[in-house]
Amino acid sequence: MAEYFKIGKFVAVHGLKGELLLKHELGKKTSLKGLQAVFIEEKKNSFLPWFIESTKIKSETEIYLKLENINSREAAIKLTAKQVWALEKDFKKFAAKTAPASLLGYIIISNNESLGEILELIEQPNQLLCRLEIKGKEVLIPLHEETLQQVNHKKKEVLVELPDGLLEIYL
Repeated sequence: MAEYFKIGKFVAVHGLKGELLLKHELGKKTSLKGLQAVFIEEKKNSFLPWFIESTKIKSETEIYLKLENINSREAAIKLTAKQVWALEKDFKKFAAKTAPASLLGYIIISNNESLGEILELIEQPNQLLCRLEIKGKEVLIPLHEETLQQVNHKKKEVLVELPDGLLEIYL
């Protein structure tokens, strides 16, 4: 099965011809030049492709996207507030190494023990929360100065020192 990585969210409609404003989490200014399609998760784990006609950079974290067959403001409004995904190979091509989203798929290690794969990253003002599943239960691991020890990009590992009792709360 193809791996999909969340790149952002459609936050607004731009103009009258169906352009959408994508607020992205790629960590660097990009026009997504060469990207053929983005995906929207219509139902859980059911990603539908939307083919890109054109893109235009608005800012460091925003891009205007014109999608095929979306030719009016009304059609575009239906896609606002939807999360936007890309295939793993495309995500890796456009995301900055330093972007928090680039840690998706990495393994969290605590006390030399593998806790699990990072399934989602939730950005908050002073920390990043990594969502994992351990024994079928959702666990949120905070990443900030006190917990993050090291990120090993070669091994795709994030070493953390967790506060006592944190895992017990979830499990």
